[in-house]
Amino acid sequence: MNKIIIAIDGHSSCGKSTLAKAMGNALGYAYISTGDMYRAVTLYFIENQVDMHDPEAVKAALGRIKLHFVADENGNRIHLNGRDVSEEIRKMHVAELVSPVAAIPEVRREMVHQQQEIGRQKGVVMDGRDIGTVVFPQAELKIFLTADVNERARRRYEELLAKGHPVDLEEVKKNLAERDRIDSTRADSPLRQAEDAVVIDNTNLNHEQQLELALDLVHLVF
Repeated sequence: MNKIIIAIDGHSSCGKSTLAKAMGNALGYAYISTGDMYRAVTLYFIENQVDMHDPEAVKAALGRIKLHFVADENGNRIHLNGRDVSEEIRKMHVAELVSPVAAIPEVRREMVHQQQEIGRQKGVVMDGRDIGTVVFPQAELKIFLTADVNERARRRYEELLAKGHPVDLEEVKKNLAERDRIDSTRADSPLRQAEDAVVIDNTNLNHEQQLELALDLVHLVF
């Protein structure tokens, strides 16, 4: 069977990576969370005190950043310059800065280039904010995933608590709303639904139900 590119875009904490991973496993495709790439860049900027308002400093920092994914039984884990940062990038201090960092044109251009290289051979499920509109506008299947902001905040809050990160529910909700605002209004490749994307609202869906809907869409492509 011919392989395709599946682009999953959507709002913060609506389960894009969960769906991408499940679809990748079901189809035997590679799955890439581009959000993890931007989070890893953000972590590097934080740890190395990179001035994100200085284009030359940003460009120099990007030249020192090497990202790659390593697959294990828990899915794809992202490595920053050889170090597994899959857990560190989930913390709130990274979440609070990831949207401003992702809005930097130099950062977006570099990440988009890397993402396009990954998907060149097709057979990939990739999630993010601009996959169906900028990275792979030619993707055979585009999904726009969304959910009510209160439900998204609850899920994210419980995820952080389960990982031992003490957080406040209202703080999480505020962070999600601000990330949505920045992602949707930035000048460079803002978050928006592609005209030919299929919307899945998973506010009241469990993982199995949303996966079934998504796989039905794959079968329609063929």
